[in-house]
Amino acid sequence: MSERLLALDARLSNQLRVAERPGPLRTFAAILAHSGDSWFWLLGLLLLWYFGTPEWRDLAIAMALGVVITAAVVTLIKFSVRRSRPAGEWGTIYRRTDPHSFPSGHAARAAMLAVVAIGFGPAWLAGVMVIWAPLVSLARISMGLHYLSDVLAGMVLGMAIGLGIMLWF
Repeated sequence: MSERLLALDARLSNQLRVAERPGPLRTFAAILAHSGDSWFWLLGLLLLWYFGTPEWRDLAIAMALGVVITAAVVTLIKFSVRRSRPAGEWGTIYRRTDPHSFPSGHAARAAMLAVVAIGFGPAWLAGVMVIWAPLVSLARISMGLHYLSDVLAGMVLGMAIGLGIMLWF
């Protein structure tokens, strides 16, 4: 049964793939795939904390803590499961620094950030994040870095961590 599910997962993921097809869709997917990078978010949240109002500083702290916790949990799971990434050329930096694909850290981080934005941010930010998070997750599949199941598991994990952050704060 699990072999058939893995084969279905690989087939569906491959159908969503645009990494090898030059054009505007690939460019858009590549930008989205990078937009969930943890260093990008931590730098942006540091700037938000430094220059922001007290409300924005609180949001930046909650989100930054979520980014760090999400990275730790995802890394622990990845090195326990050790599922290889789909074969491909795009995303060399990800493939070198982290050869494991399950769960998707980008999907987990994006979902966590969206949940925290819903809980603590203004409505406009929550709306943007709710649209952005699934697009990042889809882009990770489209660029050949993850399977569909990696992204779905990452999103569920990220939502759970986001809820935990909301309860903590």
